[in-house]
Amino acid sequence: MKRVKQILGSSGRMIFVLILLFLTFSFAMFQGGFVSWFIFYVSVPFILYSVLLSFYPLRNLRAERTVHTPRVRSGHRFSATVTVRRAFPFPLLYTVLEEQAQSARLKVRMAEAGRQLLLPGFRQEFSWTYEIDEMPRGEHVLEGVTVETADFFGWVKKRQLLPIREAILVYPNTVDMMYRPIGSSFDQGSIAAPFTLVKDTTMASGIRDYQPGDRVSWIHWKSFARTQTMRTKEFEDRQSQDLFLLDDRSPSPVFEIQVELIASILTSVVASHASVAYLSAGTPRAFFPLIQNDEQLQRALYHLAKVQDDLDRPIAAVVGHDLKQVRVSSLVYVTGALSREMVDEIRRNVTGLSQCLCLVVTEKGQSITTEDEKNHQYARSKGFRVKLIGPENFASAFMEANRS
Repeated sequence: MKRVKQILGSSGRMIFVLILLFLTFSFAMFQGGFVSWFIFYVSVPFILYSVLLSFYPLRNLRAERTVHTPRVRSGHRFSATVTVRRAFPFPLLYTVLEEQAQSARLKVRMAEAGRQLLLPGFRQEFSWTYEIDEMPRGEHVLEGVTVETADFFGWVKKRQLLPIREAILVYPNTVDMMYRPIGSSFDQGSIAAPFTLVKDTTMASGIRDYQPGDRVSWIHWKSFARTQTMRTKEFEDRQSQDLFLLDDRSPSPVFEIQVELIASILTSVVASHASVAYLSAGTPRAFFPLIQNDEQLQRALYHLAKVQDDLDRPIAAVVGHDLKQVRVSSLVYVTGALSREMVDEIRRNVTGLSQCLCLVVTEKGQSITTEDEKNHQYARSKGFRVKLIGPENFASAFMEANRS
């Protein structure tokens, strides 16, 4: 139907131009005189150009897009150059190039930047560079470039989509964070922990006689200089941190901030040479059992670039089975709204849990309701740490959590 309308529209414009030619010729023939024939001869070039333009095939044009910012983060700038080439140098006047995108959010950003008026003339190649500020997170598909041109007076207009399909992935923005294991502490003679003990070689607790197999870096050189006897530093045992990150993808007005927080946590954990398991609870769910190197981190960030707040049920009713499979010492739960049901679900299902930090994402200056405050107090009464967090205090999230 749309195609039929386009054909009827172009045919109607062509008929209008031919009628205009007939009228000017008839006026010159019947009226006679210099003025009437002058009007006819002056109008002939414009009418002839309109007729030729109506037959000029825009579909033969070829377009190419060069992206200058292949990896874009949310809120950052995107830049690309569109080049249009053609074989026959037909003179084009007012020509508008417009980038076509599927994403509604990207269309809003491109309302002005994604459109450009050019006067190609006889040039066989012409290009246009555009920039879009504050790109929205997500996977955005650029369908192609629409070329729209017209004659001198807009009697004939032509429009053609030049397909250059390309997917642009906008990753979430990240904030540099100082990652510290939740509740990291040293054994002081208490009950043995149910997780692995590792040497913390940054803190010596004493020295002992050298034993075969001790590392050279553990040798206490000052003692050797005094006594000429090999002695080795002793270190305290520290509980290793198996971190589990749980992401609540329930619909929320702060979901974009929440995604940035998740991305920042994952990046900081890997940068600290630690490891984390990540469960993204939504529709569908996504589980990353181990993230500890750049390749695994990139897979998680790829997921976060495309993820949406699409959980259609309460999270407490969704993650029970997944949490039963988890045995970790530390859990970080990131959500836009903390519920009592979720607190009970974590306590009931997670085995070996020692520390649980609930990061409740808020906008800057946002106040919480009385009901939310009650839920937070309930979580604290069960031994959970609850922290309200926004972009302004992402960097100190774990530091402040360990002090609380």
